[in-house]
Amino acid sequence: MLSHTLKYAYFPGCVAQGACGELHQSTVALSQALGIELIELKKGSCCGSGTFKEDSQLLEDTVNARNIALAEELNLPLLTHCSTCQGVIGHVDERLKACQQDEPAYFEQVNNLLKKEGCLPYRGSTEVKHLLYALVQDYGLEEIQQRVSQKLTGLNCAAFYGCYLLRTQKSVPEKDRFNPQAMENVFRALGATPIYYQGRTQCCGWPLSSYATTQSFQMAGMHIQEAIASGADCIVTPCPLCHLNLDSRQPEVEKVIGQQLGLPVLHLPQLVALALGVSPQELGLNKHIVSTKAVLEKLGF
Repeated sequence: MLSHTLKYAYFPGCVAQGACGELHQSTVALSQALGIELIELKKGSCCGSGTFKEDSQLLEDTVNARNIALAEELNLPLLTHCSTCQGVIGHVDERLKACQQDEPAYFEQVNNLLKKEGCLPYRGSTEVKHLLYALVQDYGLEEIQQRVSQKLTGLNCAAFYGCYLLRTQKSVPEKDRFNPQAMENVFRALGATPIYYQGRTQCCGWPLSSYATTQSFQMAGMHIQEAIASGADCIVTPCPLCHLNLDSRQPEVEKVIGQQLGLPVLHLPQLVALALGVSPQELGLNKHIVSTKAVLEKLGF
């Protein structure tokens, strides 16, 4: 058993609290089941999901330096449960830590802007970590395995990592960012079977959806079709934005590609918490656009 309680400054992000509120709900439920303490950063602001830097890199850096500074004030790592938030905030953290040494004038410019708005300065004293790697690295798969009360035997899970998690930061906790294994190792620890398919490390199409909707839905449809063809019972993603495009918009995707899909999409905390005995209702699995009934029936719920 863990000798101490893990504690994080939790950055829930916008989508998991808004359009897909069950994803925030399930992350909180999982942390309670594992005894992880989350201090929610209620003063945190949207990371910008990669759009701020299209107008200004300084804007993206300053907004997210403020988010990180909120975690630094608590002397805690900043925990995300969103591939996009992780990619953006983690990248800013890497950039600003490098600027402390290489571009001190820019580093000072960011902190002067924060000071002007009455915000705490960014110090570069903590880390930004996704829930997936907090589970694998900090909590440990053996510890999780010992807590499994509802083995997911027979459930074929197709991981969908999200491109921001794997490619935005210079440092990624994977031996091979083009062939990651963290999600699949979690599945095995829960008793589920990992399904490998080409799209698992690619973009879900969400970034295109506001200006190239058809292409976005074609991209999402291609990934879902590949997962189905590979024998998946569900897609599991650590990213609410991927969840939005793959689950919430799946009926629209079906119309664009002219084919019925009906593949359930789970947020990573939902899958892990299910195996720990948390009820499907508490995890909001009844709130998805694509019914999760087939998954739950296969597991005996």
